[in-house]
Formats: sequence, C-alpha cells, structure tokens
Amino acid sequence: MELCHLAAHDIHHLLVKREVSSVEVTESVFRQIDKVEDTINSYIMLDRVKALNKASEVDKKISAGEKIPHLAGIPMAIKDNMCTNGLLTTCGSNILNNYIPPYDATVVKKLREQDVVIIGKANMDEFAMGSSTETSYFGITRNPWDTNTVPGGSSGGSVTATTAGEAICALGSDTGGSIRQPASLCSVVGLKPTYGRVSRYGLVAFASSLDQIGPITKDVTDSALLLNAISGRDEMDSTSVDLPVPDYTKSLINDIKGIKIGIPEEYFVDDGMDPEVNQKVRDAIDLLSKLGAECEDVSLPTTEYGIADYQIISRAEASSNLARFDGTRYGYRAENAESLMNMYKKTRSEGFGPEVKLRIMLGTYALSTGYYDAYYLKAQKVRTLIKNDFDKAFEKFDVLVTPTSPTTAFKIGEKTDDPLTMYLSDIFTVNCNMAGIPGISIPCGFSSSGLPIGLQILGKPFDEETIFRVSYTFEQNTDYHSKRPNI
Repeated sequence: MELCHLAAHDIHHLLVKREVSSVEVTESVFRQIDKVEDTINSYIMLDRVKALNKASEVDKKISAGEKIPHLAGIPMAIKDNMCTNGLLTTCGSNILNNYIPPYDATVVKKLREQDVVIIGKANMDEFAMGSSTETSYFGITRNPWDTNTVPGGSSGGSVTATTAGEAICALGSDTGGSIRQPASLCSVVGLKPTYGRVSRYGLVAFASSLDQIGPITKDVTDSALLLNAISGRDEMDSTSVDLPVPDYTKSLINDIKGIKIGIPEEYFVDDGMDPEVNQKVRDAIDLLSKLGAECEDVSLPTTEYGIADYQIISRAEASSNLARFDGTRYGYRAENAESLMNMYKKTRSEGFGPEVKLRIMLGTYALSTGYYDAYYLKAQKVRTLIKNDFDKAFEKFDVLVTPTSPTTAFKIGEKTDDPLTMYLSDIFTVNCNMAGIPGISIPCGFSSSGLPIGLQILGKPFDEETIFRVSYTFEQNTDYHSKRPNI
C-alpha cells in the first residue's frame, strides 16, 4: 500500500523505526495529489515547498535521536476557514480570495508545535454554508467513491483529501454536521468534539454558538491522537472550557461490555431515509449488542424541530458574523463604486455567493425589529428543549447511536435547486450542535451501489472517551474503515 493511504499512527511507527522518512511520506501524498486532484478538487491551495521543508526538518530531528510527537512529520490538510499565517484563507469565497492572515488559528498553532506537515487549505462550501461542497467559489469537490456524486459538506475538501490519500488526516469544522455528514458519505472517521473542548480562535465564524473544530481521519486511533493535539483551554477564546484534557488514546479499548446504548426512535424514519442506510445501521447496532453493549430504544421528542431551529439560529448568527465583510478592512473590494455605501453593497453583492446571501437575508429578517421574539428568541427556547431531551436520555444511557446521514452520497446538482431537501441532509446531525454534545461518524458499511454509510455515536458533554471506546470496539470488529476508493 502507498504511504499516502496509511493512518498517521502507522506512519509514526515507521518514522521512529527509521523505515521511512517524512519526506517520503509527504512526496507520496503529493504524487497522489498530482494524480487525482484535477478530478476531485480537494484543495483551494497547496504549499508544496514549505511542506517538504517541514518534512525535512522532522527527518533531521529523528536522525539526531530526538523523540518526536505522534503527529510529527504527518501530512495534513486544513479546512480553509481556519487562519494560517502567511497562507491564503478564503472560506471558499470570492470575498476573501486574496486574504492572507497575519496569525495562526489556535488549532493550527498547536499542530505546528507538533511538527505537523501542512499540505494546504482544503476546499469547502462557502463560509461553511452547505451540505455538499457545491457552493465553493473555487469549484465543486467530488466524492472519490463515485465522482458523479457529492462528498457531503461543508468540510468536503478535508474529507476527500483524507479519503483519497491526498492527506493522511485533516481538520474540519462542524456547525450542523459539516464534519460528520461528509465523513459518512466518504467512509472516514469524523469527530465533532463537545462545544468548548477545542478553541475556535482563528476559525472564521459562521454561527458562533454552534461552530466546532474537529479531526477527520482514516481510523479512530488517529482521531484520538488528533483530538489530544488540539484540545484544551485557550485564553484567546472565552468559550473554550478550562477542563483537564485526558489522553484519549487510553480510551481505545476493545471492550464495550456493560455500556448502555440508547437508540433514538426518531432517527429511524420511513420518509426520506434510504432503506439500505436503515438496514446497515441496524446491523451495526446488532453487532454492538453482540459485543456486550446493552441496547434499548429511547425517545427524543423534540428531534423534529431540530432542522427548523438550526436554520433560524445559524442564519441569525451568520448575519451578524458576516457583517464584517464589507470591503473596507480586508478581502475583496468592489471597484468603481459611486459612494461608500455603494461600495459596501457592490462588494457584498459581488463577493458573496447565492447561498451565503440567502442565509444572511433570512438571518437579518429573524433578528429584525418585530420578528426577533417570534423567531430568534423562540428558537433559543426550543434549543433548550432539545438539550433537555439529550440530558434526560444521558441519565440512563452512556451513548446514543443513530445513522449519520439519511442517504448515501447523492448526485452532483441533484439538490442545488431544492434547498429544503438539501437542508434535510443534516437532519440527524444538527441537534448534536444545538445541544453542544460530542458526536462521531464511523464507517459501518456500503450500499449495493458501493457508496459508504456512516454510523453516528453521540455522547455526554466532555465524554469523548466513551465515544472513542464504542467507536474503537466497532472498528476492531469490522473492516469498513480499511476500504479505500479506487480512483
């Protein structure tokens, strides 16, 4: 197997034994990029020279007998809504097509301290607004399992890079399922940590109370290693929580005897859910039961309000966050404006894409005088009810298990003219963000047409350890995570 298709922890062992070099691994990744990137479009920009220089630095440390961190010398992709000092950061938007930040996001800073090799910035739905990576100003991204289908979104580029060997692993962001849903559609592991576990400083905001950065990896072990590296309190982010960060690799135990798993009945619906997805997830639950978990049905009554509630809250926060992009301070500026106000209008009209404009308008409406109480305030009250449902369920259960996505990957262009159907792609993921709890998607099978299906495991706040334990046990007793697309 090519080095680019190995997991990070396997590469680490090869590096410390000096059986391969970081330069060799990085060159393997770039060869794969040269081979498939024109087809998939995982990246907005690549940083080949600096990546190879960093890999060479790591090799010198190994040669000198230095002990290296687990992620040192590992080629990674960074979603293009995380600030990278000296590297273009566009959020997939024309309005930031020339923006080069003067600082690193906290997660990027932490990865640099680990001597990670940053390959480049991954493509994404514009400002993370989308479920298919079709709204990027820099072109659509294609699913490596079937290039006529979408990879999911908004972290589509990060996921496809990991899936296709264009990176060993990646960082994504998850506002309503944007790590987990594409991970499901592309058969990789995607984790949304508890809100506050990972700093958001330097993440260009979409919806500040929902956004969370997380790892996208080939297996659960890499997910634990990457979460170790990026977690922790950050004085630059007032929403990051000052709690001890455990060593998540100690949770990688192939044993779930006695673990209590809740199966939310509202997540298994006949309308709009692919029967093959339903069956594969049911099969996964049966396996977890055979492995010793205690599985039982549970009800989360407010589940049906999640999508509508998410639409209001996320759009309202987007309207506020994106007000800063006006052509004055950074990014794109419209030319030949007749006045300052006209420059603002032209910049935003020309700089933002249709989906972003739609969400800003809806969010502004929800926050406007006379409608704030009817929409935004009521949505926040419903959000509390959603969280209360989870709190009650977790009084009895250690984790909840659901499908990640109601369908497998759909055809490119199939849902672009039908926003409601597109938004329903996140029906099983948004409530996790509304409640601030952690969730992971792991591969659990394939459809008859060969498209991946994902299993979602939701946990108690700041209990990523139990999620990892259940995920790891499932992974060790199946081989879905080892499958690679033929591209």
